[in-house]
Amino acid sequence: MDFSKFLDDDFDVKDWVNGAFKVVQKDAPGKADTHAATLVMKLQLFIQEVNNAIEETSNQAVQNMPRVLQDVEALKQEASFLKEQMVLVKEDIKKFEQDTAQSMQVLVEIDKVKSRMQLAAEALQEADKWSTLSADIEETFKTQDFAVISSKLTSMQNSLAMLVDTPDYSEKCVHLEALKNRLEALASPQIVSTFNSMSIDKAKLFVKVFTEIDRMPQLLAYYYKCHKGQLVSMWQDVSQSELSLNQQLSEFYDTLVSSWHSQLQWSSQVFKNPHEVVTVLLIQTLGAMVPSIPVCLSTALERTAPEQRLDTLLELYNTTSTFACSLEAAMLPHLGENNLLKVNELVCVLYDPYKQYQLQYGDLEEAHLLIQISAVPLEHGEVIDCVEELRHSVGKLFGLTSAAVDRCVKLTDGLAMCGLLKALKALFTKYVSDFSTTLQSIRKKCKLEETPSSSAFQEDWTAFQNSVRIISTCGELLRQCGAFEQQLSNKILGTAGKYLSESYSPRSLVGIQEASSSERKSTTKNPWQEYNYLQRGNMGEYNSLMEVLYSLKEKGAGNSSLLAEPRSALTRLNQQANQLAFDSVFLQIKHQLCLVSKMESYTEDLPTFSLSPQEYITNIGQYLMSLPLHLEPFVTQEDPALEMALHAGKLPFPPEQGDDLPELDNTADYWLGSIARATMQTYCDAILIIPQLSSHSTKQLATDIDYLSNVMDALGLQPSRTLQHIVTLLRAKPEDYRQTAKLLPRRLASSIAALRSIDY
Repeated sequence: MDFSKFLDDDFDVKDWVNGAFKVVQKDAPGKADTHAATLVMKLQLFIQEVNNAIEETSNQAVQNMPRVLQDVEALKQEASFLKEQMVLVKEDIKKFEQDTAQSMQVLVEIDKVKSRMQLAAEALQEADKWSTLSADIEETFKTQDFAVISSKLTSMQNSLAMLVDTPDYSEKCVHLEALKNRLEALASPQIVSTFNSMSIDKAKLFVKVFTEIDRMPQLLAYYYKCHKGQLVSMWQDVSQSELSLNQQLSEFYDTLVSSWHSQLQWSSQVFKNPHEVVTVLLIQTLGAMVPSIPVCLSTALERTAPEQRLDTLLELYNTTSTFACSLEAAMLPHLGENNLLKVNELVCVLYDPYKQYQLQYGDLEEAHLLIQISAVPLEHGEVIDCVEELRHSVGKLFGLTSAAVDRCVKLTDGLAMCGLLKALKALFTKYVSDFSTTLQSIRKKCKLEETPSSSAFQEDWTAFQNSVRIISTCGELLRQCGAFEQQLSNKILGTAGKYLSESYSPRSLVGIQEASSSERKSTTKNPWQEYNYLQRGNMGEYNSLMEVLYSLKEKGAGNSSLLAEPRSALTRLNQQANQLAFDSVFLQIKHQLCLVSKMESYTEDLPTFSLSPQEYITNIGQYLMSLPLHLEPFVTQEDPALEMALHAGKLPFPPEQGDDLPELDNTADYWLGSIARATMQTYCDAILIIPQLSSHSTKQLATDIDYLSNVMDALGLQPSRTLQHIVTLLRAKPEDYRQTAKLLPRRLASSIAALRSIDY
């Protein structure tokens, strides 16, 4: 049996017993008792063996104990002896130090003297060497062997380093510098020739020579001057051509990219830091261009028509960005080998000419958009043409806004979003103003403000149908404005959002700016992606942008209020369109009701015949009865924009408080109710300015009101309380008038009493 499991730290008796019986239960299920007895016997034998082993081990330990005690005692004695010896040695060392302290001090002083003497000897040797080299240098210069001359000058430089404390040290320094200048002047024609011919072997020689004499910056200056001059000359030729500025820049940038690759390949065989050398060459070339890029940009934009100025700027910037991307792609594999400060300087030299225009982007975009929207016609001779132009203008408006966003992203990488929002608000303000002016013009063309020339009832629904189309256009404006606002929010977060630090909080701007700056410094790897004109040029606007981004990030793009003002303006425009539609429907009713107070039949005492409603009220009744047919498009037409505009608009003459309002669920019913209430209110106002009512005309007026009430019932509407009160007061007998009027509004009762010449 395996008893090794008894030694495990996690030994479990139950598991061991179950395991011992598991095999038996499979092979011989009925012999569990026999197996248990066998198992107990084996365990007892094992225990006996363990006891015997323990007893044997204990006996051996007892027998060995005296010997162990003896060894311990001997070790103790040896340790005591060692301690005594160490004390003696310590005393000897102390005594030796005391006896030899003075002698050691003398030795130290002697060593110092020796060192000084050695230094003096070396200085004398170097002085002698300097004298020898100074005497030989003239002969060496006559050989015009730059390597030998450099070697001599290097030896003189090393000698001079040992002569720092000599009285004529400064004179020697001046002399050595003069010799270096002489060597440089002697070599300069060949240096220029070498760099022009791109001779690698000669260039390596000059690099070695100028490195030895500590004049490497001067050698690089020759290199930059040679190749910079060639490139600047190419630019002058290109700039004087008949090509456009964009084509000139594109051609010159191609030359610079080609030069980058060729010069890097050559410099890698000559200079230790070729990437930095070629980067500085580009920096100096771009800085030495005549005419400079800023001057070219300014001249080109001045010559461009105002409506094309922003597009021209964008075209030029895109050409520069393409060049920058080409350089970035060329540098990226070896960016770690380059001097990032120089790369950053190159990035700034490339992009800084556009900085003033990027900082003015908001004003440039606003001027551009206003020119574009001014070219969108809204006003036309015929109303139907105006309506059609208004409908077409929606697509043009949001085409302009989308193009503006694209320009902002391409020109400023989203950093000018605050300027873009300002420009968009100006665009919407101009558009809403023009739209509103057109609506006023349509009102005049539809003669909604004019007094009727005759009492003839003319039923014309053309104005209303045109108004409905205008309302639908307003709904499309609201719908597209909401969609554009969300797209704008997403675009801002997707582009400028990368500039927002994770730790940004508007409550602690200064600290966060410092933190953001340190974060960027620690993670700066690619200066091409780190350029930020706004942070360099306008910190206030940059902080405003951060607040906008923070707000968008906190609220989410779907809950932004970037275009809150334009949305409000469009809502007011929609309200104006709804009012136009309402007035176009109510116009004929209004004209008929204006005649009520002027009717002679109300003042004349005519004989009483069988009373029937007069023509004006039957015209109104028939007109109201036809309204549901013309309002049907509100219900049946599948037009989400129209539905949105109708729900956003508010009609005059809302339901009275306490009235049942099922009509609010149905747009057509809502309009029908509003027109009906307007009719009844205007009718009541017209009745109250009738000069006087005869007995007959009182009954006639009551009959007219009853007819209108029946029309309201037929339409599923209730007569207004004021109209009901008037008809009640009209039907009251003079002797019962005071009693009838008790439960009704006092002012109304007084007015009707005056009409009927009743003493009240």
